[in-house]
Amino acid sequence: MRLGIAYDGTDFNGWSRQPGLRTVQGVIEEALGTLFRRTGEQPRLAVAGRTDAGVHALGQVAHLDVGADALAAVARPRRGQDPDASPEAALARRLTGILGADADVVITHAERAPVGFDARFSAIWRRYEYRVADASALRDPLERRRTVVHSRHLDAAAMDAAAASLVGLHDFAAFCRPREGATTIRTLQSYGWERAADGVLVAALQADAFCHSMVRALVGACVAVGEGRLAASDPFGLLRAAERTSAFKVMPAKGLVLTEVGYPDDHELEARAVQTRARRELHVDGVVG
Repeated sequence: MRLGIAYDGTDFNGWSRQPGLRTVQGVIEEALGTLFRRTGEQPRLAVAGRTDAGVHALGQVAHLDVGADALAAVARPRRGQDPDASPEAALARRLTGILGADADVVITHAERAPVGFDARFSAIWRRYEYRVADASALRDPLERRRTVVHSRHLDAAAMDAAAASLVGLHDFAAFCRPREGATTIRTLQSYGWERAADGVLVAALQADAFCHSMVRALVGACVAVGEGRLAASDPFGLLRAAERTSAFKVMPAKGLVLTEVGYPDDHELEARAVQTRARRELHVDGVVG
């Protein structure tokens, strides 16, 4: 089964389940455990992107494996209740009831996954957005939990030029937190900056996958360009050096939102998952953020 998930990451210690800490995976799996407690099943989630503490999501994707009998049992309408459109819709509605209608994590949809679907390994791209309110932007207190405030004016055109220079297949070691045995080679499919109507600078990034802290480091490099501390050509020079640098600061997690995950056509899902698993058997894959 495929789930769409959205969350405000402010009060979560990231996605991945950790003993004694509140995480998105932990909260949803606890709700699943409550829902399926009488069926003998304890569903576990596999996710498209394991976001870091404080990172938000509007388009997170996860899957779980659950038997047809167990699903039918939890989806069965209670006395006097109209049946849902599908067992998957019933699951989403009942999970929402357990999580709370005003919770900071929301199940946006649930559907039967196509054959061969794997939320993580079938994905072909992940898309993120990062918001920075500089001195030229209007300050909206309703957006403060997902927008980073920057006290100086930033040069959006220079930032966009720097971002464009980083697009392509590269070793992003300069922009990734090192993890033993992990590859830092990624394909950054698109990266650009624009100023929204309220003056907030918004970065849009898409890649086949992101390594640990890569998005926030790429944003930090461009913010340094916007401030004038780096030239627009400097981030590409740092990229070619392929080693961690202190030339810029990694930006805070609160400005980052996972907006969408892309998948191939249904008949290509299984082949894509096999291909991705084979590649990652050679390198340990890092979390995103």
